[in-house]
Amino acid sequence: MSISQWPAQERPRERLLEYGAAALSDAELLAIFLRTGVKGRSAVALSRDLLQEFGGLSQLLNASMQQFCAYRGLGQAKYVQLQATLELARRNLACEVARESALSSPQAVRDYLQIQLQGLEQERFLLLLLDSQHRVITLETLSLGTINAATVHPREVVKATLAANAAAVILAHNHPSGVAEPSRADRQITDHIQQALALIDVPVLDHLVVGSGQSCSFAERGWL
Repeated sequence: MSISQWPAQERPRERLLEYGAAALSDAELLAIFLRTGVKGRSAVALSRDLLQEFGGLSQLLNASMQQFCAYRGLGQAKYVQLQATLELARRNLACEVARESALSSPQAVRDYLQIQLQGLEQERFLLLLLDSQHRVITLETLSLGTINAATVHPREVVKATLAANAAAVILAHNHPSGVAEPSRADRQITDHIQQALALIDVPVLDHLVVGSGQSCSFAERGWL
């Protein structure tokens, strides 16, 4: 049975209009994006198959074009549409965090950093530079690869902070393993950066570790 033959209250588009996008499952939202299924599989059924095949929504959204297009029912056009949608989400969040203080909209900042880092296969260390009102000045990538004292040096953080005339910073990096729990090395690096920035009177407001669909905040743990 195709989705058009389902009861109206069970169709993803009708459910979105009635209850809002947040009420829909990952599979239902993906089905709206895909619009059509394949022979013998509705868009919702295809979406469930895709989420299971890729291991979840994050892995699907961050799949390479080759991985994405290899699945029956998908193709380059849908891959391009998906990447455009993701970039729109990134830019929307960037605008939101730029307008507000990072302290007055911490969830927006968290969402912004998560969408920048989630699903990456390589570790990336980001530095969010803030002005005296805690509004975003810019976001810089400080390191690619395994995060350790050799790749993320406090001197580089101080240099970037001074160059931007930043009054505060937020640190963020991802764990490609998907587990957001900070390591001992993560805590040591944060301590070193915090000590270095204290010399120029710039606080570290938070360090966010991003995993698969989850994140851990140093500030919420009381570690800063």
